[in-house]
Amino acid sequence: MLTLKAETRNTESDLTDIRKAGKIPAVFYGKKEASTPISIPQIDFLKVWKEAGESSVITLETPDGSKDTLIQDVDIDPISGAPRHADFYVFDKDHKLEIELPIEFVGVAPAVKDLGGILVKVVHELSISALPKDLPHNISIDISSLKTFEDQILAKDIPLPKGVEITINPEDVIALVSAPREEKEEESAPVDLSEIEVEKKGKEESEGESAPEGDNTPKE
Repeated sequence: MLTLKAETRNTESDLTDIRKAGKIPAVFYGKKEASTPISIPQIDFLKVWKEAGESSVITLETPDGSKDTLIQDVDIDPISGAPRHADFYVFDKDHKLEIELPIEFVGVAPAVKDLGGILVKVVHELSISALPKDLPHNISIDISSLKTFEDQILAKDIPLPKGVEITINPEDVIALVSAPREEKEEESAPVDLSEIEVEKKGKEESEGESAPEGDNTPKE
């Protein structure tokens, strides 16, 4: 279980001062939870965020008790890349959640290794539905079934953990291997050697047609 200690935050507090103190301003909310401003230690948040992403349950330890949440959104500083603010969604344990999970492609596709094809990842995130307790961290797909350029991995082919369902069309293509592109050699026109020889001869003859030496016949 991933946990974070959260302190109630005064909305009139200067956010810059909070960040300088090594904390991140945040908020949690839900269908049955009023929006509540909090602050959490930045170092702890970075560790949990890296491990949980936006699909693992995080328990916020607040002055008002524990809140089971999912990371809903993280605002990133465009210059430093550090998180500036985080939103946590407090969910109902008895209701399924619909989220998008990152897909991890594992294994080696024979169509790539043996036939020189190109792996095409059509989908990078998979939309699923599950109870919070059944949410996986990510989805792994073995691409070793892609043996020819005709083979495809469809959404319905993905093995899912118990309690997890896909929310996209089962026939949607997830991955395939395309044939390598063949580079066509430019066809150059054949060279006519006879024309080159004739042209060369003509040039030599014209050079030899100069007036003979010693011709002093006076012109009228």
